[in-house]
Amino acid sequence: MSRGLPPSGHQRVRTARGRTAASTRWLERQLNDPYVRKAKAEGYRSRAAYKLIELDERFRLIKGAKRVVDLGVTPGGWSQVVRKLAPDATVVGIDLLPTDPLDGVILFQMDFTDDRAPDLLIEALGGAPDLVLSDMAANTVGHAQTDHLRTMGLVETAAQFAVDTLRPGGAFIAKVLAGGADNALVAELKRNFATVKHAKPPASRKESSEWYVIAQGFKGRQTGSTTTAPDPR
Repeated sequence: MSRGLPPSGHQRVRTARGRTAASTRWLERQLNDPYVRKAKAEGYRSRAAYKLIELDERFRLIKGAKRVVDLGVTPGGWSQVVRKLAPDATVVGIDLLPTDPLDGVILFQMDFTDDRAPDLLIEALGGAPDLVLSDMAANTVGHAQTDHLRTMGLVETAAQFAVDTLRPGGAFIAKVLAGGADNALVAELKRNFATVKHAKPPASRKESSEWYVIAQGFKGRQTGSTTTAPDPR
């Protein structure tokens, strides 16, 4: 477990009228989660902030970034981390759900798969991003295979956005499910990035099927045998 977590003291939650057993278990897990307590103590909007912090400690992704896109920004924990570690960066976030305003972050409430979204994000960013983050996951329908395919569809869309917009040398991080990205996506990322790795940060619950794919060293957009860079800064 990551250093600096508050001490644990198990709290039990009584089942209340109108609350299902499942929601009672969820509430008990939240109350006893050291990352939830730490997030509240340190002012982060979600425990997911520590997933990005731990990934950054391992892969050195954020320091020096000038332009960052946060896909699936709500509730804003990842953008908070970027603002803390790269305070001069321009950060643009998008989510289908509403996000409370974040100091220094430009927010869009819209579907990322909307054809207008990529141009709006890059226009707000003012140029090619150094880093594209995606913590997106599709709304679950309770069927594991369907949920996996829906989420991986979002990951593939995010990866294509990264390949279309990143500056040379940039990086892409995305949440994937069931052990990692599929072979076709990994092959595409390896064609466009110097290194592609999978990681499960300590803040990701052991029982969760989520992993993260980290692609670094973007090679630039390729047209046939010619590599072209996005518009210069």
